[in-house]
Amino acid sequence: MTSLRSLPWAALLGLACACSASKAPIPPPVPSPMIWEVDFLDDFDSFDPASWQDQLLWVNNEDQCYVRDGEAGTREVSDGTLKVRVVDLGAPRPCDNLAKDGTPHPPTQFVAGRLASKNRKEFSRGRWTARLRVADSGQDGMFPAWWLLGAFNNEPPVEEPDEVVCWPVTGSGEIDIFEHHSDGGPDHYAARAIQSNGTCGGGDWQSLMLVQAAALAAYHEYAVEWDGPDLVFRLDGAVVHRTPGTGAAIEEPMFAILNFAKIKAGPMSQPSWTMEIDWVKHERQVSGQ
Repeated sequence: MTSLRSLPWAALLGLACACSASKAPIPPPVPSPMIWEVDFLDDFDSFDPASWQDQLLWVNNEDQCYVRDGEAGTREVSDGTLKVRVVDLGAPRPCDNLAKDGTPHPPTQFVAGRLASKNRKEFSRGRWTARLRVADSGQDGMFPAWWLLGAFNNEPPVEEPDEVVCWPVTGSGEIDIFEHHSDGGPDHYAARAIQSNGTCGGGDWQSLMLVQAAALAAYHEYAVEWDGPDLVFRLDGAVVHRTPGTGAAIEEPMFAILNFAKIKAGPMSQPSWTMEIDWVKHERQVSGQ
């Protein structure tokens, strides 16, 4: 029998290489890249009633009255952007907004815009993004927001027989992608999902909330996406917040809302406040994960 010592060095080297090759670890599979397809885009060259409608209601004890058709400049599309405003009229006027229990909003001198894609553009899962900015943030009472609500929500306008679910029960869940509350001062926003306790009006605002610094006067892209069972919140494409399991709990179709509220009584520091939106889009995932 030939010993290893009597084999040529080249043969020994070949054996060593063969042994090493046989023990090489098998690399893990490379995940497919996530590919997204835009299925809704509004870049606000004009106001599109097939995508948006005014939403008139009284919630959160807000001081302003939401109005129709951009009255007093509360909703304006110009120069390729949408402006949503709170406007000080200088004197009180009647308001037709109703609370959930039917109580009418008292007369007020402040009017505002609130747009919803309800029964226009509604999507399950995917990714919602808006590019927007808010000038002069942090003024007392400011409350602009870009957010989502479940399509079976029972708040006005009610146009379909399945719109019977109270907030924030499943079917009427809420995701806040961008919400600036003046109590925290300028240049910050909150992002969160509202955690439902299963009863009407029973929502936990705090436990899933991120408070994020940002220069609000500059344009930024604010997004939320469903990533398996999770929700992922992005600022200019970067992940800033993840809420594990929340995406699996909010599977219903959702519509988008853009509004500017005045959350406190008292005077405004200037004649109007403005949130300016460059575009809004929804994307669906076509591969990956």
